[in-house]
Amino acid sequence: MAYSHEDQERIEGLAAWWKHYGNAITIVLTAILVAAGGTKAWQYYQQKQALQAADLYALLQQVQTGGDATKINDAAQLLKEGYPSSGYAPRAALIAAQADVQAGNNKRAIQNLQWIIDHAKETEMHDMARLRISGILLDEGKYDEALRTLSTGHGKTFAGLYLDRKGDIQVAAGKISEAKLSYQEAIDRLSKSNNYFSIVQMKLDALGVSD
Repeated sequence: MAYSHEDQERIEGLAAWWKHYGNAITIVLTAILVAAGGTKAWQYYQQKQALQAADLYALLQQVQTGGDATKINDAAQLLKEGYPSSGYAPRAALIAAQADVQAGNNKRAIQNLQWIIDHAKETEMHDMARLRISGILLDEGKYDEALRTLSTGHGKTFAGLYLDRKGDIQVAAGKISEAKLSYQEAIDRLSKSNNYFSIVQMKLDALGVSD
């Protein structure tokens, strides 16, 4: 096929341009392809990690039915160590803590709950863990420590529950007037559709009319 003089000039110009910029373009394109491939590889890795964490959590739930706190903790530990950034790990720690309380091992229960506070990404899990810790401390008669645990900032959705627990602690400590105020404030924060609303109201009524 014959080329015109203009076509020949365009070809020679393109060849010269590619000779000058070709290497740089090749490097950029290669980097883009590698990055795209790396992104897909990372996504695949994350998906695989999530599936493995889900499988372990399902195993934990099976172990939970046996009620053996040691076995439950062993299963939870696999998630805490292998997949600490997953959403399953703090939930596993919560299950382990519950098993510990039932087994009378409050120390290990608090350790599991503290792990949630230290590692969980969801602030709601932090709030739940602190609420559970305050309950354990209440049962142990450590009222001041329990109140300090509740004094940490928390989300609005937990405000009513924190105030209810605060009232429980104050009642146990013999601070009835303060407990009435806490229960009343809890009622003000809780929705009437919340199951705890009626429970807190009964607690307040049981304390009698304020002086």
